[in-house]
Amino acid sequence: MSLTRREAAVIGAYTGVLMGRFPDVQSIGDDAMGRPTYTHEYGDSAFLLKLRVSLRDEFLAICDEVEP
Repeated sequence: MSLTRREAAVIGAYTGVLMGRFPDVQSIGDDAMGRPTYTHEYGDSAFLLKLRVSLRDEFLAICDEVEP
């Protein structure tokens, strides 16, 4: 299985482990939060919790695609 840039960004945003480019993660964050996000927000635990909640379904869908 090969990850798309979007999938890598969702995984990075959800787990906090950067996979790919940070601008991709920030773009996912902008979409998920419905507003522009700023670099410093990614160091805020309350922001990251909201981001994880909003990306949970997409993250789990990516995980379901993994072949055994």
